[in-house]
Amino acid sequence: MRKFANYLWVEKKDDVYTIGMTAELQDDVGTIGYVEFTEGDRVEVDDIILNLEASKTIMGILSPLAGKVIERNLNAEARPTLLNSGKKNENWLIKLIDVDQDAFYNLEDE
Repeated sequence: MRKFANYLWVEKKDDVYTIGMTAELQDDVGTIGYVEFTEGDRVEVDDIILNLEASKTIMGILSPLAGKVIERNLNAEARPTLLNSGKKNENWLIKLIDVDQDAFYNLEDE
């Protein structure tokens, strides 16, 4: 199941919630040249999960959900342009567990 918030997509598969950038956000920021993930094992709603520099902006990406971080797309730190990809297996940002399901279901539908 897929939901949307903060120009991010959130996909739930079993108990893992994967967060990535929508095509609209990718277009708005332009070509991404630098990314840096924030540290920590947990994120809260509206915590910065990623700082990026792109051709059109410098910004922090805010988490739409609270949960425990189990994985970050560290390949994007070495190759930031992966986040401009249309492939969700390349352009995802983080994966969370221990997420409040009601909070997920309250996000926008596709």
